[in-house]
Amino acid sequence: MQERISHSGIVESVSDGCVNVRILQTSACAACKVAGYCHAAETKEKIVEVYCSNTASYTTGQEVVVSTTGSVAKRALLLGFGVPFLALVGVLVIVLKITGNEGLSALCGLAALIPYYIILYLCRDRIRRQLTFYLE
Repeated sequence: MQERISHSGIVESVSDGCVNVRILQTSACAACKVAGYCHAAETKEKIVEVYCSNTASYTTGQEVVVSTTGSVAKRALLLGFGVPFLALVGVLVIVLKITGNEGLSALCGLAALIPYYIILYLCRDRIRRQLTFYLE
């Protein structure tokens, strides 16, 4: 059985084939009773686009539960953080070994992220189909 990640939210808007849901993302300590006093709690509002075929059954202001699987979350983390980190460090080490110049290797490491994010942007529709959310 796959693990599910779920957040409750409110339907912000409904368009053809897409439901925009506003969720409140909270840190682990936000649920603590004293979180308001220690200022460590962190909450953020996020808008999640959920693509589905039965958008007529949802209305603005309706409470829904947005969910996805753990494997989808891991893939999103890999694309957003893992691959860029490996590219940055890999180019940094290679250029540092070749040139011995730390400044140049740092600039080349950062410059290596530009093509990655361009490719990520160009493949956004394909990635959107792979990283899906569901309404419960």
